[in-house]
Order: sequence, then C-alpha cells, then structure tokens
Amino acid sequence: MRIAISGTHGSGKTTLLEDFIAAHGDYVHEPEPYEWLETVYREATGAEPAIDDFRRQLELSVDRLRTYGPGARVVAERSPVDFLAYMLALMDLGRASRDCEMIACAAELVAAGTQHVDLLVVLPLNVRDGLAVPECEDVELRDAMNDRLVEIIAADEYALFTNGSPRIVEIQGTRDQRLHALEIAASDLDLKQP
Repeated sequence: MRIAISGTHGSGKTTLLEDFIAAHGDYVHEPEPYEWLETVYREATGAEPAIDDFRRQLELSVDRLRTYGPGARVVAERSPVDFLAYMLALMDLGRASRDCEMIACAAELVAAGTQHVDLLVVLPLNVRDGLAVPECEDVELRDAMNDRLVEIIAADEYALFTNGSPRIVEIQGTRDQRLHALEIAASDLDLKQP
C-alpha cells in the first residue's frame, strides 16, 4: 500500500510515520522531498522558502511516487497536495505574486502524483492535539498552509480526487490514537485491494 502523510510543518507527520514504520517494518520510508534538494541549505541560512522551492519539491515528490507501483509498501512523509497548499499559502500571505498558470500546472502535477497514492492521511491542525511549534518555524505560514490544505481536500476545486482515489482519511488525537487510526485505515484499504 502506498501511503502519503499530509500536513503543514509541525503537524506530527514525522512522529506518525516513525511510529507506523516501527510497528510495520515491511514499509519503506519515503522522506520529505526537501531532504533531496538544496532548499535545506536555504532553510539553514534562514531565508524564507520561495514558491519555486515548493514547485521543485512538488516535482520531486511526484517523480519519487511514480517509482512505487501498485502493491508497494511505502509511507511518504509528504504528499503532492502539500506543495500546492504551500504555494497557495505563500500567495495568500503576499510572499509570492499570484500566478494562475503556475498553480494550474502545479494542480496537474498533484493530480498525476496522487494517482500513485492509495491512502492519503491528512493531519489538520487543531487545538486539542496541542502541537505547538516555536516562532522560528514560521507559524504564519504553518497556519496558512493548513487552511489551504484543508480547503483543497474538502472542496477539491482542482479536481484532484475525482476518480475516488486515493482514499482520504483525516487523523487527529494523541500519538497513540493517530497510529491506531492509521493502522485501521491501512488495514481496511488493504483488505479491499486485489
């Protein structure tokens, strides 16, 4: 099963992924695309992430997901949807100019990438889960991306999920509750696959 965990920074993606991999050693961990790109150096220097950084991460995310065929057992630490949400959030915050053509191209890439995901796990922010991050983590971008991600999933204005795939599950709660919810969703979907 090809699983992608989606959420803004500081939403608990890494913790959930590590917990799932520890309990299910037959799954491969697909790291966040920024780990493959030089943007990590930009982040180390303190420069703000730019829209092109997220576009490049989207391209790499889709390329990496395409390498996993049906039946692969992989958990990706981000989904292509995340990068579209970050791009839109940067525009919302006035940190990037509006570029409808770029967004249309990004949406096409996201749609192509989600064809290689069986289960999309969304970790929306909420007060109950108590996942706070320090101010140096760009809380404004974190919140704006979360809002855009939730909107993209709920409204599907870019027609990313029109064929009913991937299955989308929203997970909240404590660390143990999140792991349990992911295990149930993966098990249910695994039983339905040929």
